[in-house]
Amino acid sequence: MNDAAYNQTRRPRRCAAVASPVPTLQSIRLPGIMDPDGRVDESRLRTYIFKKGGVMPHERAQVWQFLFGMYPSSSTALERPLIQEQMAARYQVMKKKWQHVFPGAVHLQLNGTDAELIAAVEFFHQRQKHIQKEASQLSEEVCERMSFLELQAQVLLKRVNFNMEELQEAVRIIDKDVPRTDRDLTYYLDEGLGNLLVLRDILITYAAFHPDVSYAQGMNDLCSRFLVVLDSEVDTFWSFSCYMENFSKDFHADGLHRKIELEAALLKELDPLLHAHLVTDNMDRFTFCHRWLLLGFQREFEHSEALRLFEILRCDHLELISQQVERARYQERLVQIQSTEDMPGVEPQVINTEYTFELFICATIILENRDILLNCRNDTQLIQFTSSLQGTLDLNSTLKKAEEHFFNYCKRSAWGYLNTRYHGHRSREEHFLSQLRSLFS
Repeated sequence: MNDAAYNQTRRPRRCAAVASPVPTLQSIRLPGIMDPDGRVDESRLRTYIFKKGGVMPHERAQVWQFLFGMYPSSSTALERPLIQEQMAARYQVMKKKWQHVFPGAVHLQLNGTDAELIAAVEFFHQRQKHIQKEASQLSEEVCERMSFLELQAQVLLKRVNFNMEELQEAVRIIDKDVPRTDRDLTYYLDEGLGNLLVLRDILITYAAFHPDVSYAQGMNDLCSRFLVVLDSEVDTFWSFSCYMENFSKDFHADGLHRKIELEAALLKELDPLLHAHLVTDNMDRFTFCHRWLLLGFQREFEHSEALRLFEILRCDHLELISQQVERARYQERLVQIQSTEDMPGVEPQVINTEYTFELFICATIILENRDILLNCRNDTQLIQFTSSLQGTLDLNSTLKKAEEHFFNYCKRSAWGYLNTRYHGHRSREEHFLSQLRSLFS
């Protein structure tokens, strides 16, 4: 079938399923974060999340829509329903397109041995019928608007072609991983089992339209996190897509190796002896923290705590702090600009800005289990160690200790530099450290 025929047959005869409008951050009343028109101050939002140690459960869905970029922070409360409709229409067209060219992937292939999966498919089909019934009852104006938006999306996506071999392989892996998604979560219990099939559709749609990333093991757990919080197929797809724009490299060997390399370098600064014990050729011993860094410590903390940590890590506050530390150092230098000590040339960096906060979280977990790790003699013992931590860690304690490790790291690096440059000016050093400490309070 050619593109013209496809567009004609797929042009909506009646209104497609539209996600229900979700209340915006306006109703949450976070002071100083949203202006009267509904625009969000992104920097203040991220700082708020970091300093408060996450947001309240009832705030989470709305906050994540901004934190992960589904809604631009510059959008107004009046603009967001229109953005929502555009995203819903485009997603529906994307999903229909891969279902049309790859009909064999529309349904999860069952072998009949997993009764829960069979029930999940039944619940999913019941949900689809309910959605279609609701869609048929929407006003003619809404249906016409959505039909027009879907037609626009069809034109936009007309030239998209799929590598069927790669997509087929992605679907094969997705169909293995989705049933392994944590079914103990309330969201996937009873009729919620149908949500597994929603997760599957989101992942296949993502893989189909992001061939450079496609699908890799672990993405189901990350995507599930968004689905549980947002409870919307459309919102989950776009939020997950925005997240992957920044972190898809973690699912490639080079990206993850770089992160593990940085973790090893950080631990060497914090605890040289433990680092020496863990390092082997190519740092193979550090691969035990691979899952922690890839999934944002999803299984090491209780579920609600893992969600808090996920939003704390994604607010990138450490990166903001790093910039402020550099500015504070620069201001100290301005005071001495006339000094003969100032020599032309490139100044050394005070702190390594590649040390993200998740690396300090990882280092904190390692250091808290220092004695156990020093007694590990092989990879099997390291795997047993990581397995023993699942669901056992205390988030508040870990965050506090990670902040202390970061502060002490900055203190050693920056104070040592300032002391060398401005020997005898202890008041300036103390002022600098006071500024640094205030960023955490």
